[in-house]
Amino acid sequence: MSFKDKTIWITGASSGIGEALAREWASRGARIILSGRDESRLSAVAENLGTDSLILPFDVRDDAAMHDAVTKATAWTGNVDVFVANAGISQRSQALKTDMQVYRDIIEIDLTAQIAATQALLPHMAERGFGNLVFISSIAGKVGVPMRTAYCAAKFGLIGYADALRAELSVKGVEVHVIAPGSVATNVSRNALAADGSKRGKSDDVIDNGIPPAEAAKTMVDAIEAGQREIIVARGMEEAMGEMRRTPDQLLDQVAGMVAAGYMEKMEADG
Repeated sequence: MSFKDKTIWITGASSGIGEALAREWASRGARIILSGRDESRLSAVAENLGTDSLILPFDVRDDAAMHDAVTKATAWTGNVDVFVANAGISQRSQALKTDMQVYRDIIEIDLTAQIAATQALLPHMAERGFGNLVFISSIAGKVGVPMRTAYCAAKFGLIGYADALRAELSVKGVEVHVIAPGSVATNVSRNALAADGSKRGKSDDVIDNGIPPAEAAKTMVDAIEAGQREIIVARGMEEAMGEMRRTPDQLLDQVAGMVAAGYMEKMEADG
């Protein structure tokens, strides 16, 4: 598919992978909707895109603000062609030392809020019979990684939701893509939550030496353009771990085949 003149909506777009994706899609002629909590940082990103853009700042945990943003996003050009669920926060703490509130906060931001925004946008895409939903998970959403139990729980859950949703939408013309990045050179570790819920405030060498965001974004957009359903963007050991846990295309095809054969209708009829 070509992204020229398509409308791309990205959450968590004020920095890191979200900002890099906005720049990459803008370079391909797309129109960009930028969402995040910090309006000034979103404005700074928009100023350098060189394409039509719309800023919709909101906190993903605010349902009313999210639904208002969905209304404005779909009205801007009449369509949202690609939605990227990218907003999220990571963790660096041992499970034995971690407050339960950290689990609640990370799962709400990284999983529940992403599902809520997608659910709000689904009727628009399903009615059109066209669109791409993109979920930014992680290698930590495929492999349990120490010091990230809450983050892994959320990112594993996001992949489960996306895989089931993909099967349901396979007969409606809406494509679903899961992206599992490894270490990308962003502030993800610096902004991660510590055991008490405070911001960690320092980075990791593996993150600082990770894939440049622009390179990661190009790989992601190329893969989406090629129609890949599960996209691993990592190097070295992280890439090897992700590939070991990759969901085979044959399995994704098999589940989609169940839907095409009337699985959902039979389940509903059986009550």
